[in-house]
Amino acid sequence: MSQGSSSSNPIEEYLDFAIQLAQDAGAIIKAAVDSRMAGTGSNIELKKENPTDLVTETDKAVEEFIKERLFKTYPDHKFIGEETFASGTKTEFTHHPTWIVDPIDGTTNFIHGYPFVAVSIGLTINKVPTIGVVFNPLLNELYSAAKGKGAYLNKTIKLPLFNPPQPLTDLSECLIATEAGSDRSKLVIDAKIAAIHDMMRKRSDSPVAAEAHSIRTTGSAALNLCNVAKGIIDVYWEVGCWEWDVAAGIVIVAESGGIVIEGHNDKQDLEPVNIFCRKYLAIRAASDKSGQIHVASQMKDLIPHIEAPRAPVPGGYEA
Repeated sequence: MSQGSSSSNPIEEYLDFAIQLAQDAGAIIKAAVDSRMAGTGSNIELKKENPTDLVTETDKAVEEFIKERLFKTYPDHKFIGEETFASGTKTEFTHHPTWIVDPIDGTTNFIHGYPFVAVSIGLTINKVPTIGVVFNPLLNELYSAAKGKGAYLNKTIKLPLFNPPQPLTDLSECLIATEAGSDRSKLVIDAKIAAIHDMMRKRSDSPVAAEAHSIRTTGSAALNLCNVAKGIIDVYWEVGCWEWDVAAGIVIVAESGGIVIEGHNDKQDLEPVNIFCRKYLAIRAASDKSGQIHVASQMKDLIPHIEAPRAPVPGGYEA
């Protein structure tokens, strides 16, 4: 049976297809990194006059490779991609199967050879995140999940790695991941640094201080979410990334037993995140869901208000 033909189990077909596609795209990324290290790598461009928001020829080539394979196999499916969006294509969200792709999550890492680089391929069906595949070709780590089927590392190692999951009792016992992001305006970066101070400072110094174990950053939203799914990061918070950064990782976290909610400071909002909201808070699996909610509530006590504007997404998000 061909990939594009009907199947009694289309979810498994889509998952297998996405895994192979991510591995093939990863091979392109790996070859490009090797080429850069040999001094023959792709050119670097700046996006939107922002010197911290980078794109390379490889980003564009990988997205075109993925789009071509997708539309050849599933011509009726929809597509949302980082470089397609950057070129001016308007985003809309429908009930049709929709592939949401970041060709290289961690472009700055890619440029520097820092080995936290991934291709991220997510699929929504009826607007529900259903398939997630994230592949880091530099470390040969493949994360995959399908709704109701669990999450796996390299197809055989069930996530989270801790079995059973460790308890979550207090933010002070957590390892937290976050990122600087590409918006380096004073208002945004000051708010993020202030939040990090509150995550780390002694509780005797501030009523909202968490005194967490420490902070980690990979430079990749997709891989941060996969680390939450593995159970090696307890909490991940970021404001300013996009749906292609997180669509796959959200499925992987959920199927590992974790939760992803909107990363603002409304403690009443604990609903599953809208993938287009640009604010994300992920909590790893725990032996007791009340522990996840408690830690999420503690995080929301110290999350500042940060704007992450975007145009409305018809069918998906009202700005």
